[in-house]
Amino acid sequence: MVTLGVLTVLLAWNTVAVRSETAEVSGEQIVRLPGRDDIHIVQEGPPGAPTVVLLHGLAGSTAWWEPVLPALRDLHVVRVDLLGHGTSAKPVDGYGIPEQARRVGAVLDKLGVRRATVVGHSTGGAVATSLAEQRRDLVSAMVLIDTGPRMDAFRGDSFAGRLMTTPVIGELLWRLRTDSLIRDAASTAFTREVRTPDRLVADIRGMTYRSLTATDEASTAYLEERPVPDRLAGLGLPTLVIFGAQDKRWQPPVPVDRTAPRLNPRRTRPG
Repeated sequence: MVTLGVLTVLLAWNTVAVRSETAEVSGEQIVRLPGRDDIHIVQEGPPGAPTVVLLHGLAGSTAWWEPVLPALRDLHVVRVDLLGHGTSAKPVDGYGIPEQARRVGAVLDKLGVRRATVVGHSTGGAVATSLAEQRRDLVSAMVLIDTGPRMDAFRGDSFAGRLMTTPVIGELLWRLRTDSLIRDAASTAFTREVRTPDRLVADIRGMTYRSLTATDEASTAYLEERPVPDRLAGLGLPTLVIFGAQDKRWQPPVPVDRTAPRLNPRRTRPG
């Protein structure tokens, strides 16, 4: 019979082990960055064409953009697996939004990209915004898709999702995670009652617990520091902001500073 003391030790060991798990980069197109921040990318289209950079959201990967590639076939498209996602490296730390943005900028520098339109979905939109804040020389325009405007617009996560970020319990659930648990945790990502795609389940399974939770925490910290609409208004870049009218995680677009020229919020029906 397992005593309470032994159980406590096992839970503590599991918490430390799960939080310290790391993974190396893999894939055909890898950009080597200082430290263990190597990034996996995918490039398509004519190298001399205007560049579009695609940044996925939390627990996503380069694969999520495949349905839109036919519409971008005449452009130079660079898809990036953010640190901790897809087949990019998954170290213990380095997941702050400004850090992710600096990393994307370094990747584009290594690829020889001097100007680009940057498209970000959800957390990827926060990374795109931070990149524009840091590198006005690099970002010519932005598209933000379902990127949280500010924390008071957040509608809440699923019960399973909240448990996943609870200390000790979250690490235990991660160790014992099943496809069903992952689907429950990700259920609020969809406006309709649909089966969570196998692609999303696989992408979450491919992450470490630390890369998932630290990215989530970093996104929250970025929004709490300063709302995205205020950041966009200060940039003055051509920007398209898209939300689904029935989004389960974020309220429809909040008012923005109308004095910012060329800021173009758009409300859409969910696809």
